[in-house]
Amino acid sequence: MITVTDRRVHKEVSPRRLRKLRVSMITVMPGAEFIESVEELRALAPVATAPIRHHVFVCTGKSCSARDSAEVKDAFERELKARGILFGKEAKGKNPKGTVIVTECASVGFCAIGAAVMVYPDGVWYAQVRASDVREIIEEHLLNGRRVERLALMNVPAEGLAQPSEKNADWEA
Repeated sequence: MITVTDRRVHKEVSPRRLRKLRVSMITVMPGAEFIESVEELRALAPVATAPIRHHVFVCTGKSCSARDSAEVKDAFERELKARGILFGKEAKGKNPKGTVIVTECASVGFCAIGAAVMVYPDGVWYAQVRASDVREIIEEHLLNGRRVERLALMNVPAEGLAQPSEKNADWEA
């Protein structure tokens, strides 16, 4: 068995499956495998060719969990699925051509005011998000490009310094 994780099915990939996908492996150091071809990588990771516009991270760390972050994540998945824009396998009710990915993550550093939600590539960090806020974040931010100011803690742009939202301009770290 070659130790390669096929993240689509969360298991080790058998040599037979690798041959079926025509994946050629090279060893870059003893015990480590490396896929050379970008096309082969895309065959193993369909997200690489999906028309993704937003990646939503929902913190499910200890403190955010105490603030119902699992319900927030579920609400994102439910609402995005209903709109047909949640990326994923059709067999799971998702859209392989969906434009939004939802990922749970561990603590991002402000869980005391969670549930925390980050939206990329926009770099908007939302705080105190509840399941009842999810529809507004989807409609305003993801679909119309306007961040939800009442929940926006800060904006982390790709270039430059972090910028506090207008409402929270006087906050100190």
